[in-house]
Amino acid sequence: MGTPLHKALQERQVTAIVFLLLLWETGSATVKYSILEETDRGSLVGNLAKDLGLGLRDLVIRGAQILNKGNKQLLQLEQKSGNLVLKEKLDREELCGSTDPCILYFQVLLKSPVQFIQGEIQLQDVNDHAPEFMEDEILLKIVESSLPGTKFPLKIAQDLDVGSNTVQNYTISINSYFHLLTRNHSDGRKYPELVLDKALDREEQAEVRLTLTALDGGTPPKTGTTQVLIMVLDINDNAPEFAQGLYEVQVQENSPVGSLVITVSARDLDAGVYGELSYSLFQSSNQVLRAFEINTDTGEIRIRKLLDFEETQSYRMEIEASDGGGLSGKCTVVVDVSDVNDNAPELTMSLLISDIPENSPETVVAIFGISDPDSGENGKMICSIQGRLPFLLKPNGDNFYTLVTEGALDRESRAEYNITITATDMGTPRLTTQHTITVQVSDVNDNAPAFNQSSYTLFVRENNSPALHIGTISATDSDSGSNAHITYSLMPTHDSQLDLASLISINADNGQLFALRSLDYEVLQAFEFHVGATDQGLPSLSSQALVHVQVLDANDNAPFVLYPLQNASAPFTELLPRAAEPGYLVTKVVAVDRDSGQNAWLSFQLLKATEPGLFSVWAHNGEVRTSRLLSERDAPKHRLLLLVKDNGDPPRSASVTLHVLLVDGLSQPFLPLPEVARDPTQDEDLLTLYLVIALASVSSLFLLSMLLFVGVRLCRRVRAASLGGCSVPEGHFPGHLVDVSGTGTLSQSYQYEVCLTGGTGTNEFKFLKPVLPNFLNEAAYRNDEEHSNFRDHLGFN
Repeated sequence: MGTPLHKALQERQVTAIVFLLLLWETGSATVKYSILEETDRGSLVGNLAKDLGLGLRDLVIRGAQILNKGNKQLLQLEQKSGNLVLKEKLDREELCGSTDPCILYFQVLLKSPVQFIQGEIQLQDVNDHAPEFMEDEILLKIVESSLPGTKFPLKIAQDLDVGSNTVQNYTISINSYFHLLTRNHSDGRKYPELVLDKALDREEQAEVRLTLTALDGGTPPKTGTTQVLIMVLDINDNAPEFAQGLYEVQVQENSPVGSLVITVSARDLDAGVYGELSYSLFQSSNQVLRAFEINTDTGEIRIRKLLDFEETQSYRMEIEASDGGGLSGKCTVVVDVSDVNDNAPELTMSLLISDIPENSPETVVAIFGISDPDSGENGKMICSIQGRLPFLLKPNGDNFYTLVTEGALDRESRAEYNITITATDMGTPRLTTQHTITVQVSDVNDNAPAFNQSSYTLFVRENNSPALHIGTISATDSDSGSNAHITYSLMPTHDSQLDLASLISINADNGQLFALRSLDYEVLQAFEFHVGATDQGLPSLSSQALVHVQVLDANDNAPFVLYPLQNASAPFTELLPRAAEPGYLVTKVVAVDRDSGQNAWLSFQLLKATEPGLFSVWAHNGEVRTSRLLSERDAPKHRLLLLVKDNGDPPRSASVTLHVLLVDGLSQPFLPLPEVARDPTQDEDLLTLYLVIALASVSSLFLLSMLLFVGVRLCRRVRAASLGGCSVPEGHFPGHLVDVSGTGTLSQSYQYEVCLTGGTGTNEFKFLKPVLPNFLNEAAYRNDEEHSNFRDHLGFN
């Protein structure tokens, strides 16, 4: 679900979408209309807007809809005019049969707010059917001894119309023996009855042929005719008589065809042919004739087709028993059809919204009705939805239900619901109907992009090629569609002074980061910035992640020798007393490397010496010491070539040349060298020796001046007390005995404060604070790989 920060945004989104909010109302009034059957399609039934007291705009806003019982849509609502019109031509006989009045029920659904209004249409009959006799000729046998006034019922004509449009009268053709009466059955049907006016004489006329006419009440009336053939028989004393005048029986619907309903029985006291009986259906309707048949010999009434309680609940028929002499007797049989739970409930969907926005409040998903044509308990129904789903069914009377969301839905939790609606009747056995609808939860931009981690660390080796891919920053958005489409952008930190756009670029589509130019570890070791991820929803949501870029050092700088300083015109010379013990510290080589880590680990090596066994160099601190006692046979001047090498791959190195001059004592540094046999070939060496002595003298004077100046300055400081004070004893100058205390890898600027302390034994000359100006050229060095820093602490023993 969206965070509280987005609630206001979500509310604005909800108002932009049309929802069917529930306001449960049930209309108490019923709108009623009347229309003739067979009216053309599109004919006006009535103005629904006016009858409901609603304006046309209200009718549209509230989403008025016509709901018909069952799946057949008979009516249509015109939204522009509010008129209720016929969707098709209606046939009363098809829709209602013999039921009168014929009333069709419908409902008006107003969706927002939800309101149901009952509606009725009375379908008026028109005289579109003529009376029709089931037989072209009716045979009537009358004995010649029949007295005038004797009545003989005739078979009726069928008319599908109702009311005044059905059969209203019967007439008979003009004759000298009979006249016709029109009688009423108990159910309202009219039937013809022939009345004898004059005695018949078989010998005079053996048969009489008449024309029977049925007339309905239409204007003009429609008619139907049949022939009546009357056969005059000899005397038959006894007419057949039934044991009961009325038979009542119950038959379950859907009983198999051919099932016995009832057996009627009559008897005739005559003997012979006059006592032989024949049974038949008399004055029966088409409905009865289609449903039942009777055995003429036994009187067994059997089912001719499956009975349907929902179509006809009761049948009434007249049974005639006729003997061989033409006499007959009649009885009435009433067959009541009992209901069987043979119809499962039917579900009619009136409204379905299959796409519901997430985070919306209680919302209408569907409106539907259920029906069951069975009766009693068989027609009672219950409705439910299966599974634990965030939906509710709300009944609305008359077997209509509304399916609503129980609360706000979250698409990120579940994007689709399959809802199975189950309608079950209460009959035995219970019958069930299921209807499944699919509801999609549409996305609302309620989730900001989320990075896989809150911060990222990327490593780039210096001296990289431009446009190098250095890493990918990835975010995900649990929304969908455009709401989940993410674009990436660079966002510098608030305190950053870097020109980030010149260093880094990002692919807006996939979050790939590229270094735009070559990076230099010695200039920039690390930097930070933010990457923003923004979705394309409305409104758009975004988040940030911190990116830390670490530049890895590459071994692109050779060691630089700080001490001794190299000067091609005046090589550096150290003075060494001949009385020096083995391990005597001659000097200390101080070097730095601008690289870091193991690229800055320095090692020292003596490559070449005038006398290789006389001097040694300590590999880790650069101290040059004597390896043995000096003797008079050792040359007075020695040249040492030392190599300073880092630990990179490949390693880089620098060399330094050191001249060592042997003297008899520090107090007489410029005594002449011992006499040696002069050889013309040694003139050049003597000249060099003199130059070295001169250079040593000048260097000593300069060093003495610097020591005196620095010593005076240091003694004036407050720190002098903690250091034990600094003084320059007269007549004693330590000369070349120098110890450099600092780090093997120095920063870009160094300065050395000098403090001279007096005493006997080993006097010290210390570089205390590294703050001297930089001896290195910034543009001459580059790094290739990363190593950890290593510091080499240097000092005299």
